[in-house]
Amino acid sequence: MLMIRLARFGARKQPYYRVVVIEKRLARNGRSLEIVGTYNPRTNPATVDLKRERIEHWVGQGAQLSERVGKLLAKYPVSAPVAA
Repeated sequence: MLMIRLARFGARKQPYYRVVVIEKRLARNGRSLEIVGTYNPRTNPATVDLKRERIEHWVGQGAQLSERVGKLLAKYPVSAPVAA
């Protein structure tokens, strides 16, 4: 089963996240099929860049959203880069 979820990157105590399409059984930072956005909670305000059309494509292919990615999509509905 495919999932759209966050993959953690960055240094210790300075995380940023990529929104990735990945097989559910693989590790959090495992090999992803596609990067469909980024999320940086450390900037003030947080920066979110989501490729809405690619997310809709993968959901149409049967991918499920993680809880956190679902919340990000609800909070930031714009597909262009947004400073939250």
